[in-house]
Amino acid sequence: MADEMQNAEVRTIEVGETLTGTVTKIDAKQALVDIGHKTEAILPISEVSSLHIEKVADVIAEGEELTVQVTKINDEKDEVIVSKKAVDAVKAWEALQTKFEEGTIFESEVADVVKGGLVVDVGVRGFIPASHVERHFVEDFSDYKGRELRLKVIELDQEKNKVILSHRAVLEEEADHAKGKVYEELEEGAVIDGTVQRLTDFGAFVDVGGVDGLVHISELSWERVETPSDVVSEGDQVKVKVLKVDKENERISLSMKEAQPGPWETIGDKLEVDSVVTGTVKRLVNFGAFVEVAPGVEGLVHISQISNRHIGSPQEVLQEGQEVQVKVLDINQEEQRISLSIREVESEQYEDRGGGSSEVSNYEPEPSSGGMGVTIGDRLGDLARKLKQ
Repeated sequence: MADEMQNAEVRTIEVGETLTGTVTKIDAKQALVDIGHKTEAILPISEVSSLHIEKVADVIAEGEELTVQVTKINDEKDEVIVSKKAVDAVKAWEALQTKFEEGTIFESEVADVVKGGLVVDVGVRGFIPASHVERHFVEDFSDYKGRELRLKVIELDQEKNKVILSHRAVLEEEADHAKGKVYEELEEGAVIDGTVQRLTDFGAFVDVGGVDGLVHISELSWERVETPSDVVSEGDQVKVKVLKVDKENERISLSMKEAQPGPWETIGDKLEVDSVVTGTVKRLVNFGAFVEVAPGVEGLVHISQISNRHIGSPQEVLQEGQEVQVKVLDINQEEQRISLSIREVESEQYEDRGGGSSEVSNYEPEPSSGGMGVTIGDRLGDLARKLKQ
């Protein structure tokens, strides 16, 4: 019975065989594993992990049960060398192949930052190129060590021991999914919140839930806008109205001004009939002049209301860009029409100056000291007397 037990304990083992054992001792550069052989197997630090490690104790602990593969037998020294990373690699390649074929997303911790990217332990050494870490450019990766990243396998070659992973691919997949959802849920005419992402000469791109829509410069404000930066800045939270959703070409047209009360909606609070305001001549036409009296609101000064004298065309007395004072004759808010007059302002100003009496008095004769005016007869009499002399 004793011989049978001894034979069982020292059974023959072969290179390549996979065994389960218990860690009995850990040194800085190796560990001893009880695999049921007459001597304990040696697990070198180089065979603990597919990645570089400083100490064996960083990965395994005494008493831990391990599955290892026999890599070398030295009968003369009575040594058995085993590997943990070889067993891990077999399992890892099988799992990675499945993940690669199915496009599985999984999490893994960044083990190290190296030139050109990041290294992770996925049973074998996995590499994330710098261009596949984020969707945006990253200058410094130093704070990525120890972070958990969601990854996809994008390239796999077991013969070359090559595993290329990507975090960016996961982010792009999620962005595409979110984009599709946004295009499905966006409704034309809806007013929603957005964030200004970037400015261009022709408008502003606004993020409306993971998708950027364009607010053309003409849709930024009811007032005339010279450059988008006069109205918004990157990062601003704004309300926008959805004008058009083009799913096929993935384009969204937005408006900031349509999400705000229009100038005609509030013009009744700003202008009153018979009030006099200052405006700017915007357009001259044959029948009159259009004058802007509030941002986005123009009224018509009919040609008959431009001047107190007869004119053949508005261009005789007005020019575009000119500031003028106008009197509000009528406001039709529903039809968005305002009637204005320049002539009436001038007439009122003329009356305020005296109604023309001062001009007339210049042509009236001055009274004499006796209170009588000088007549033509008086003048002729003086001339006759001079001739007689």
